[in-house]
Amino acid sequence: MPKNRNTFSSPAAWGRRVLARAVHRGWRVVQEAGAITAEHPGRLRFRRLGPGTRLAFPQGTVFGEAWIELGDHCIIAEQVTLTAGMMPGLDLGPDPILTLGDGVVLGRGSHVIADTRVTIGSNTYCGPYVYITSTNHSYDDPHEPVGRQWPRTDPVEIGPGCWLGTGAVILPGARLGRNVVVAAGAVVRGEVPDHSVVAGAPARVVRSWDEERGWQPPLRTPTPRPIPEGVTPAQLLALAELEER
Repeated sequence: MPKNRNTFSSPAAWGRRVLARAVHRGWRVVQEAGAITAEHPGRLRFRRLGPGTRLAFPQGTVFGEAWIELGDHCIIAEQVTLTAGMMPGLDLGPDPILTLGDGVVLGRGSHVIADTRVTIGSNTYCGPYVYITSTNHSYDDPHEPVGRQWPRTDPVEIGPGCWLGTGAVILPGARLGRNVVVAAGAVVRGEVPDHSVVAGAPARVVRSWDEERGWQPPLRTPTPRPIPEGVTPAQLLALAELEER
């Protein structure tokens, strides 16, 4: 009869488990120590770094932080790039170039490139790998490599309460209103009105809110039911456990 290798672990397997636990614990310690907060800014000196805001470790490329303002209670995930100016060491003048309002969330691997003014409104959430840029390559001269032609810049403004799905791209000159939903992978340019849903490349409005008729076209999902008053978080957790059984 073949032996059940799960019954007794070999010393080598036991050693690997111990080593794996140690590595994971060590990495959590490194992540905690390497995070950037107002109390522990490390080498970065932002124009403003609000209380409760946290840049997870490892950070992506960050430069021009003297012209970057981060509001209160923002969450900047791992490997997020935040840049002001086309390269480090430039004097960008007296005004901020990149501004994040309170409660902004930037998902893992996102990029915010602000060669000119970029503003992200409060409580805007971005999924992973979102790309927001105020700069685009020009290709006017057909005889010159595109990468060697001077780029064009145009300010970007994203209103409060927006949601940008995974892989969304916000191009120079884009102006998103309040509570705009950008579908995953959408490429947005130009103006987007308040309370709109945009999708596609290039993005177009696929749903919008009307004060009299509600969402048009109508939503296909039922309206979420509000949590009754007086319900505690512990009760909600207990209810979720019952539904899983």
